[in-house]
Amino acid sequence: MRERVYLDWNATTPLRPEARSAMADAFDVEGNPSSVHSEGRAARKLVEDARSAVAAALGADQRNVVFTSGGTEANALALTPGLRRGRAEPVQRLIVSAIEHPSVLAGGRFAADAIKIAPVLPSGVIDLNALAELLADQPPALVSVMMANNETGAIQPVSQVAERVHAAGGVLHVDAVQAFSRIPINIRSLGADILTVSAHKIGGPKGVGAMIVGDTLSGLEALIRGGGQEQSRRAGTENVPGIAGFGAAVTAAMASMDAADVTRMKALQARLEKGLRSHPGTVIFSDSVPRLPNTTLMSAPGLKAETAVIGFDLEGIAVSSGSACSSGKVQPSHVLQAMNVDPVLLQGAIRLSLGWDTTEAGIDRCLEAWIKLASVLRKAPAIGLEQF
Repeated sequence: MRERVYLDWNATTPLRPEARSAMADAFDVEGNPSSVHSEGRAARKLVEDARSAVAAALGADQRNVVFTSGGTEANALALTPGLRRGRAEPVQRLIVSAIEHPSVLAGGRFAADAIKIAPVLPSGVIDLNALAELLADQPPALVSVMMANNETGAIQPVSQVAERVHAAGGVLHVDAVQAFSRIPINIRSLGADILTVSAHKIGGPKGVGAMIVGDTLSGLEALIRGGGQEQSRRAGTENVPGIAGFGAAVTAAMASMDAADVTRMKALQARLEKGLRSHPGTVIFSDSVPRLPNTTLMSAPGLKAETAVIGFDLEGIAVSSGSACSSGKVQPSHVLQAMNVDPVLLQGAIRLSLGWDTTEAGIDRCLEAWIKLASVLRKAPAIGLEQF
């Protein structure tokens, strides 16, 4: 049997050896990190070493890193009414871009009538003029704009967003889950007031994430109460093995994120997209704006995403759909809907995302599968599973 090719890194990444080793060692540490005896201090050191690694990677102070159960919880914690920068007025409403992750679109602890949606341009980038109009209203708002979109890979103009948000007296939250370790991120240079990240997107374990707050932010209320852990920002005994694995993954990811790695990833992305475009009518979404070097969202007339994903799978290629399944019903991508994508293309969106062990041979295997799929598509539009 031919070895499978994994091209769904945006969904989750393989566990890095460094993270696996750190977790294995942490399982032998018996103490509770809140205990003051030697065993407790040993566990606390693992947590604080990981906190230091996350802080250094994102240009933050160690004391401003709050560990959570993942990116979803970190986002829910960040979306809190009453946040404020310095002496500014506390925020009382929420503005989110139309392409945010569902955990942000859910609005956190804001009431539904206090939430507004900022549109995006057809390129998949937030409409700064529309955002400015929303910010002109009162009271001040918390604005949530992701660093890079999880489907298209489109990198958002976060620094420009920050300027507008702060000029209006607001607070900026940036979901950096997909961008972390793929492009440089510094909370201070971006102008973000809150950043959220997740371990399993960078080679760490599932079930661990972090929220990073800016130096001047105040008004954050714990989402999970009942203990003084994480500086009273998140109650509950810390997941020591998971956090240790997160820290090790961060250290490994930062060590390998150099110009050569980015160049290699971009070359693989270009090779992939050139091959995908060999089928007439193939569209690569957000290809007119800066994107993550590992992310390609494509479609073609007549393609059915849900069956094409299975077709790739049968050929030994793991990819994902631009659609989300809920209770067995496939829903169109809200990201592509926000970009006003033609319904003919909307139904066929396929995401291919690369990682550190993706090779040219793996890309070529994917393109072999695409040639087979595309040949069927030419003969019979709106392909179904029975044709694979």
